[in-house]
Amino acid sequence: MLTKPRRAAMQEVNSSSMSDIAFLLLVFFLVTTTISLDKGISLILPAEGNELEVNKNNIVNVLINDRGKVLLDDQPTQIKDIKRKAIDRIKANKKVIFSVLTNKRTKYKSYIEVLDQLKQAGATKISIANPPN
Repeated sequence: MLTKPRRAAMQEVNSSSMSDIAFLLLVFFLVTTTISLDKGISLILPAEGNELEVNKNNIVNVLINDRGKVLLDDQPTQIKDIKRKAIDRIKANKKVIFSVLTNKRTKYKSYIEVLDQLKQAGATKISIANPPN
């Protein structure tokens, strides 16, 4: 009579160290992965306590209200036109300082758009004034 050969009993894979291996892989990938950071707007801030007397003729006031309307030296100006006007002011006076003043309810988007226009115009001296209480 023919009998089937017995198969050897299956050996189990030792899984007691699987959690250790998974943890080590997780730590490895967390350490080696680079995280992209937002660049933001690069501004160089002066040291605390440094106050200089500035000639009033060198200051250009940029006022932004809560509806996103801009006054550039008391002249209503579209945000898209700020760059062109700022370039003209910089050409006329290299020491010009743009003083940006917002309202408490000014939208952040409008504020950033104005700063972007000034930076694109090549303005290196931008004063960010505190809104009145």
